[in-house]
Amino acid sequence: MVVDGFFGDTGKGKVVAYLALADKPELCVRTGAPNAGHTVVIGGEVHVLRTLPTCFVNPTSKLAVAPGALIKVDVFLSEVEKYGRGRSYVDFNTGVIEDRHVEAERRDEFLMKTVGSTGQGVGAAMVDRVLRRLRLAKDVEELRPYLADVPSMIHEARERGVVIEGTQGTFLSLYHGTYPYVTSRDVTASGVLSEAGVGPKAVDEVVLVFKAYVTRVGGGPLPGELPPEEAERRGWVERGAVTGRPRRAAPFNFELAKRAVLLNTPTQIALTKVDALFKDAAGKTRWQDLPPEARRWVEELEERLGVPVTLIGTGPEPWHMVDLRREKGRL
Repeated sequence: MVVDGFFGDTGKGKVVAYLALADKPELCVRTGAPNAGHTVVIGGEVHVLRTLPTCFVNPTSKLAVAPGALIKVDVFLSEVEKYGRGRSYVDFNTGVIEDRHVEAERRDEFLMKTVGSTGQGVGAAMVDRVLRRLRLAKDVEELRPYLADVPSMIHEARERGVVIEGTQGTFLSLYHGTYPYVTSRDVTASGVLSEAGVGPKAVDEVVLVFKAYVTRVGGGPLPGELPPEEAERRGWVERGAVTGRPRRAAPFNFELAKRAVLLNTPTQIALTKVDALFKDAAGKTRWQDLPPEARRWVEELEERLGVPVTLIGTGPEPWHMVDLRREKGRL
């Protein structure tokens, strides 16, 4: 499984896409909701997926949406048509966001102006789910061709490879994040597995993804936050994949990273955008080809966090990756 160690936006989509191409898993399962966009760049073309897993890059992988997830029917069907025709599934119990949820959320000034909600109706739909009045995928006629028992699919495909794609980031967790500036679900490893219907003993690897610097969208604390002009000077200016809002930026934070390790118990760490810190690392795919200062930084991070760094992203495309899993005994 792949989970985000900061506030979202760490490059989970790229990491999952790389794993899909390198390992060719039989099944990939997406958790979360359409308020989070996972981005993949293929041949310079940017793809933002809000519902299906970014494993779509491997044409043989089945693509499924978890029972604990939420979908918008139009977004799901659009992505099936574009990325997953003939291999897409949604669990019977996946929740369905309706227009009334979006409208209710956008009328809520606290959510929109203070917390910085994306206004996609996710929180309002989660309220309905807790109150046991949310429509599920099995109640929607248009979804019938795609209905499946996703936990059973995961169990049956385990020996042939399964990737579970988490969403958002550890410190946006409803329980473990910077409340009230959080999302409406637990997005740590435990919560992601619960949404997918997988017990912890069934998981072989937990990949915790950090970016070489920290970003967050919306309100809430961001330790070490840089002024916008300094973030621009460093080349760290980004925008949210769903809303287009500017992401606030800060240098890599070891205290947050240590807390994320405590909360997620990863077996390995993936680092993305290392080329944003070390320009000469751009596009490299071998450890020995990384600049010495980049290798020293990775080694320091690994030592301080006590978890092997196995994947190092050096550019936007999935194959811009240094893969050390075999050398470090994780493959």
